[in-house]
Amino acid sequence: MTEYAAFEPTKAGARQLKLLETQESKRGLFIVFEGPDGAGKSTQKKLFKKWLESEGHQVVSTKSNTSLLVKPLIRARKLAHALSPAEACLMEAAEFRHRLENEILPALWKGQIVLADRHLFTNLARNAARGLRLDWQLNAYAPLFWPDMVFYFAISAEASIDRIAATGEPTYYQAGQDVTDIDNPFTSYRQFMKRVLQEYESLALIFHFMTVDAEQSIYTQHRNLRQLFRQGMKRPWREWNADAVLEWLARKPPAGEVESE
Repeated sequence: MTEYAAFEPTKAGARQLKLLETQESKRGLFIVFEGPDGAGKSTQKKLFKKWLESEGHQVVSTKSNTSLLVKPLIRARKLAHALSPAEACLMEAAEFRHRLENEILPALWKGQIVLADRHLFTNLARNAARGLRLDWQLNAYAPLFWPDMVFYFAISAEASIDRIAATGEPTYYQAGQDVTDIDNPFTSYRQFMKRVLQEYESLALIFHFMTVDAEQSIYTQHRNLRQLFRQGMKRPWREWNADAVLEWLARKPPAGEVESE
């Protein structure tokens, strides 16, 4: 348990707190796929989803930066090259909150497994590589919501850029050109990605990621994911996510389960 993970419940009614505790045995699992561009997260998530469904689980997918409310704002600022690291962090935190409350928590409450193509960790790594302090970023995301499992796909900077180059040129912010001041996007990407990977490695230690070698074969990675899934455990909401869940219950109570105060 880290100092960032231990949160005591905020001012919430006894009924909501009891409901959270009762739901713990019924709720679904939140599993996150993290790693740099080109690590193969999307491919593995699709394979893993099919396997879970074949095992009888109900599965919902979500992806970072897909909120219809916030994504257009981020996109417009990026196209204009007018997005500072601090502004990006705040917008990303708003995007995360919108998906959390409208996609992730409702599905988990129903007992479904939620698979996320990136959570907040990619944003933390990229913005830390841009010079933002980790504690400042975490405050922007508060109240935090931690996944039950994080699969981290580890890949070298060289392998990442080779895979990205095979599909096209990295974008301005993807290449980190806003902080490297390097005109060549591939050169910038290589330098920026080395910083990002250092931050990923730190986050992996702090938050106990389950590491997968993303340079192994697709089949080997998928087999490893199955093993890690069977070994994984829930992170109790009362201990890790009470503030976020109670805030959601107060604002958007599931129909028929929580009465308004």
